[in-house]
Amino acid sequence: MEEHLTVGRVAELADVSVRTLHHYDEIGLVRPSARTEAGYRAYSAGDVERLREVLGYRRLGFGLREIAGLVDDPATDAVAHLRRMRGLLLEQRDRAAATVAAIDRELEARAMGIRTTPEEQLKVFGTQLYDTIGSAYPATRRTEPRIAERIWDALGDAQTVLNVGAGTGSYEPRDRDVTAVEPSAVMRAQRPAGAAPCVAAAAESLPFEDQSFDAAMAVSTVHHWPDPVAGLREMRRVARRVVVFTYDASDTGWRQRFWLTRDYLPEFAGLLTDWPSLADLARAIEGRAEPVLIPWDCADGFFEAYWRRPEAYLEEHVRRAVSVWTRVGPEAEQRAVDRLGDDLSSGRWAERNRDLVALDAAELGLRLLVA
Repeated sequence: MEEHLTVGRVAELADVSVRTLHHYDEIGLVRPSARTEAGYRAYSAGDVERLREVLGYRRLGFGLREIAGLVDDPATDAVAHLRRMRGLLLEQRDRAAATVAAIDRELEARAMGIRTTPEEQLKVFGTQLYDTIGSAYPATRRTEPRIAERIWDALGDAQTVLNVGAGTGSYEPRDRDVTAVEPSAVMRAQRPAGAAPCVAAAAESLPFEDQSFDAAMAVSTVHHWPDPVAGLREMRRVARRVVVFTYDASDTGWRQRFWLTRDYLPEFAGLLTDWPSLADLARAIEGRAEPVLIPWDCADGFFEAYWRRPEAYLEEHVRRAVSVWTRVGPEAEQRAVDRLGDDLSSGRWAERNRDLVALDAAELGLRLLVA
């Protein structure tokens, strides 16, 4: 790249009009800080980086005033902006995949002569990831007492607890004063009567003062946040203790040990591209990581829960309560299900994984972060 770029060259590279760049200059959003030999304004490397961030947020649908606040934030560097934009793009992809899946279901229904209801037709374009998988949660996603004990022990003597990305309320301790945060209306609507009060908010922008809680917890939710590191820092800001149940995306070993990702769903690795390492996540809360084994009869139906019960992955309602299946797309899902079904019928799965039968618990990358 040239040391300094002219307005015309930047417009060509960024696929925007010169008029747009002039407007950004006029309002102080991106002002070229260099000059050509002829005295015309030109963009330095730093200007280009700022413009990249502005255009990225603009194409994600942010308004110019919102963008100005984001790019002027001194606490957010270029890497943090990239991670935030990547997370938002993944969220858009998930939303698009859920919409495609809904359209496919309607096309199949119409091919069989079945007309969907007006309500079902409107939901196709109002869907979000949790709005798609959320309705399946009550059937398979519930508190696993052995994991809950680890989480609650890590909370120590905390009396006021913030549950971030709380979902339907699994793992919320009943003997403490809990406040929940959940952005999805579908998930909030499924919280049982008597559950902790729930605030509609995102992890990256918690509406609480510094050190408002004794502890903040997050269970099986960080991988859905647009900016995991920012969300964890927010938890650290509002609470004196932080406990997070997540997984180690940086360790490829467990993916090879887990037969589902190794033999049937290699696309899972693509979901972890550029995901923050476990060290990055732990550093965000200034904490440590502890391994969490998954019992063979785990009551909480998260992705790895059925490692010794492979037939469960053939069940539609089990898969619909796990976001991984929506994110890899219907083609990869159907291929994995078909191959697994064939291998279970033929005995190939049992032969490949005969050592699992003797295990009561498995180490598949789940971690408890504690600070």
